[in-house]
Amino acid sequence: MTVGAVVIGSGNIGTDMMFKIKRLSNVLHVAAMAGIDPDSDGLARAKRLGVATTSSGVDGLTTLPEFREARIVFDATSARAHRHNAKIAAQHGKLMVDLTPAAIGPYVVPPVNLDDNLTADNVNMVTCGGQATIPVVAAVSRTTDVLYAEIVASISSKSAGPGTRANIDEFTETTSAAIRTVGGAARGKAVIVLNPAEPPLVMRDTVYCLVEHGDQHKITESIHDMVAQVQQYVPGYRLKQDVQFDPISVPYLPALGRPFDGVKVSTFLEVTGAGHYLPAYAGNLDIMTSAALRTGERIAELRGWLTGSAA
Repeated sequence: MTVGAVVIGSGNIGTDMMFKIKRLSNVLHVAAMAGIDPDSDGLARAKRLGVATTSSGVDGLTTLPEFREARIVFDATSARAHRHNAKIAAQHGKLMVDLTPAAIGPYVVPPVNLDDNLTADNVNMVTCGGQATIPVVAAVSRTTDVLYAEIVASISSKSAGPGTRANIDEFTETTSAAIRTVGGAARGKAVIVLNPAEPPLVMRDTVYCLVEHGDQHKITESIHDMVAQVQQYVPGYRLKQDVQFDPISVPYLPALGRPFDGVKVSTFLEVTGAGHYLPAYAGNLDIMTSAALRTGERIAELRGWLTGSAA
């Protein structure tokens, strides 16, 4: 027995989400996909795979019998559209796994705080940059206080579709907030770079953490352990080079608004996609859909949906 899931959004992320479920999951199956473009590649592929489809968005989705039987809704649209989609999902008693930066529900980064949010009815997957970098911030903060964390996510311009581009402001705001609330940093900042290079480059992420105290060996060990946890569901996630430690002593640091005498911990990451739907350079999409799949599966298992023993 597997649990029915529906995907809203037939663009890059939604289509990759559909392929992730079909190819990797023994817990979920794709019951339906909804989009708003009847000519989208995502809806065409879903039809060829025998998945129920509608080009009338979430409102059309609710008329399908497959929707009534499904338990989980994966929303891969936009922050603005998610507000309406979330209301519909709530009205029908569905679990919403939000892949937009809307952040109506709690932020979830699987290796950091998934088990703390298993009872929520709407969980937010932060952003691609957040999924890649917040585990590292959390790895540092569990060994010592992180006064400030800054992440820079560089993705291929070709992997950024209309939804991603429309959500740039939400990306920075949502990621910055999650750096604090999930990563554990006192202050946080997020930057995204759309790299137009040809051939397209894979996703690269840089994480800077400012700490006043801390054992460098323990910090490094904690980061490596966290990377290994992420690799369990994102095989293309890896450290690009050794973790770096740079002493800093300045009379005034703008990021903190005060003097600082401590260490900057720098971590450099690379995320290569699995190529289920999109090219390998689209690791930013791969890490989002992989994290969403891990989250949906874990919640379904905990709630007993596989055996029908719980609602």
